[in-house]
Amino acid sequence: MMFKPLKIGPFALDVPAVEAGLAGYSDMAMRVTARRRGCPYAVTEALLDRVIITGGRGREKGLVLNDEDHPVAGQLLGSEADEMAAAAKILKEYGFDVVDLNFACPVKKVMGRCRGGYLLSDPVQAIAIMRAVRDAIDGPLTLKLRRGLNDSAEASDQFEQIFDEAQQLEFAAIAVHGRTVEQKYTGKADWNFLRLLKARKPRMTVLGSGDVFCAADALNMYESTGVDGVWIARGAIGNPWIFSEFQALISGRSLRPPPTIFEQKAALLEHFQLAVTIYGEELAARQMRKMGIKYSRLHPEGTAVWKDFIDVKSQSDWDRVLTNYYSTDGPGRVQSSIADAADLYNSCSLAGAAA
Repeated sequence: MMFKPLKIGPFALDVPAVEAGLAGYSDMAMRVTARRRGCPYAVTEALLDRVIITGGRGREKGLVLNDEDHPVAGQLLGSEADEMAAAAKILKEYGFDVVDLNFACPVKKVMGRCRGGYLLSDPVQAIAIMRAVRDAIDGPLTLKLRRGLNDSAEASDQFEQIFDEAQQLEFAAIAVHGRTVEQKYTGKADWNFLRLLKARKPRMTVLGSGDVFCAADALNMYESTGVDGVWIARGAIGNPWIFSEFQALISGRSLRPPPTIFEQKAALLEHFQLAVTIYGEELAARQMRKMGIKYSRLHPEGTAVWKDFIDVKSQSDWDRVLTNYYSTDGPGRVQSSIADAADLYNSCSLAGAAA
């Protein structure tokens, strides 16, 4: 099929896909591992504006970049216009190419502090934040939304107000998740909403988000909705190959077999070493435990592998899992359906949260 390069500000991406910001996952290590396997553009996890301004816990780790990690967007979460603007300036000083504003997060504690998805119910404050950040920095801005707070007519109108203001302020792109804030991650993402939105707003660069678990899903969204690019979130955790696979499909090439066990091992080793540069060896092992769990879905003994990754507490534990399951090469496992991926994601998430 014919496709256009995805343009986000001055950046023309040869694959119309973005690695989304994911809380607890989207650090430099995950981003660079994916970039080495075809990811053209990535977003940090949501960074709290006050932490960025005051130097609170986790600030420096969230701001780590390296030379491979470009173009990259720093995603901000906050509720006050002046603080969001101040934090945006700091992101630019640290070398982020784009600033992304998160008006989508559905997590209860975020909503309770009038951040993230809450702002879809308060277009006056949302617009004040957008204008303040626009005035504060030069360079491209992007926005992450859901299709509304809920399915009410009022929520639909509020979405339109915020979207149209972003267009007036010349935001470079808007990513829209096909679920409402109140849905969180239940039910299916409404791709028809994305199709109708792009048809109504043809001049705006729209990134579609929701239920993209494999390259075939990304192609399906791109073709069926007409969005300019695909915002790949949960489907990229533990599967940095999803971007090169999507590029193959969108270019009309056959999809190569899933990564072999040795290819998976190489990615795991790279990912771990990158994590060490951010967290140090001891903390990297605990940080990478949840990543190993996600990589396990591509291993032919996936269930056994993820159970062993749950017990990882040190580099020696990590090395033991790789020795036990990744020492002999063989074909990887095909992720067969959205349902399979979602079920494994949810079970692994619960395991990772408990660990």
